[in-house]
Amino acid sequence: MTMEHYHAVRKGEALPVFMRSRSVDADFSPEDDTEKLFSLHDSLLSEAKGMTDYSPKEKSLLDLKIHLTRETLKKCNLCERKCLVNREEKRGFCGVGINSHIASMFPHVGEEEMLVPSGTIFYTGCTLRCVFCQNWDISQFPESGREIPPEDVAKWLETENVINANFVGGEPTPNLYHVLQVMKNLEKPLPMIWNSNMYMSEKCMKLLNGAIDLYLSDFKYGNDDCAMKYSSAPNYVKIVKRNHLIAEKHADLLVRHLVMPNHVECCTYKVLEMLKGMKALVNVMSQYRPDYKACEFPEINRRLKPEEYEKAVNKAKELGLEILTQ
Repeated sequence: MTMEHYHAVRKGEALPVFMRSRSVDADFSPEDDTEKLFSLHDSLLSEAKGMTDYSPKEKSLLDLKIHLTRETLKKCNLCERKCLVNREEKRGFCGVGINSHIASMFPHVGEEEMLVPSGTIFYTGCTLRCVFCQNWDISQFPESGREIPPEDVAKWLETENVINANFVGGEPTPNLYHVLQVMKNLEKPLPMIWNSNMYMSEKCMKLLNGAIDLYLSDFKYGNDDCAMKYSSAPNYVKIVKRNHLIAEKHADLLVRHLVMPNHVECCTYKVLEMLKGMKALVNVMSQYRPDYKACEFPEINRRLKPEEYEKAVNKAKELGLEILTQ
C-alpha cells in the first residue's frame, strides 16, 4: 500500500519525521567544519528513524539541518543549477535571496482527496522557467509576496483547520532554510509535504531526509530536449529520476504528471515507464492549459484532447501503476 506513513501520521499512529529529528540530540558547534557536520548529520538520521516519542531537544538534528542549510546558502547549490552565489549578498537563478517571500497561505481544497484541506504555503521564485507555468505570477517574480517570519507561519498552521503542511510555490527548494525554521516552531504533529519540481541537488535531498513525510512531486518530461525547450532545465531526466529514487527510500511519494498536448509519446509514456516499479501513487493529470508564454509554442498552445488523456491513462494501467485519474 502506498502512502502508509502519511496516513499513519494523519491518524496519530506515527510521528511526523520533523518531530523525530527534533527529538534527537545533536552536539555540534556552528564553528565546526561543514564536512564534519554533514557526517554527524548522516549518523544521526538512523537514530531519528527509530524515534517513537516526541521529546524536543535544545539542540537537535533539525537545528543541525537548519545550520547546514544556512551555510549552504553562502555558496548555494540547493538546486541543480548550482549557481554557487552567496545568497546573503545576491540572488541566484531562482531569484530568491536570504529571506523568503510568501505569496499566499490558505487551506487548499483543490489538492488530491487524501490531502485536503491542505495547509499550503506558496513561496515565490523557482528553479525552472516553464513557458506554460500556471503560477508564473509568483514563480517568475520572486520579489512578489512578502516576508513572513517562520514562527508566524507555524502559528498559522497550528490555528487553521488543515491536515498537513504543504510547501509549494513557485518552488520550495530555494526556500528550504525558511521551511526548516517553520518546522522548528511547529508543535502540531502535521505531516510535512514537499510539493516540488524535484530539480534539487543531492545535498538538498540529504537535508530533506528526516524532515519530509510526503514528496508531492512533479515529473514533467520524458526527455531532455523537451525539458530544455519548455523549462530551460539541463540534464532534467537524470536529475529528476534520481531524486524520485532517493525520495521513495526516505518518505512516501505521490507523483503528478501533467499530460501535455502533442507530448504523450515523447514525454508521458517515458515518464510513466520510469515510474514503473517505484512505490508511488501516480496522478495522471488532464488540466493542462496554455498559460504564460505557451502561445509562443504552437504545438502546446491548446488544451489536451480527450483521446490524448485516454492514451496516457491506458499506458499507466498497462504498466501496472497505482494511479489517480481525473
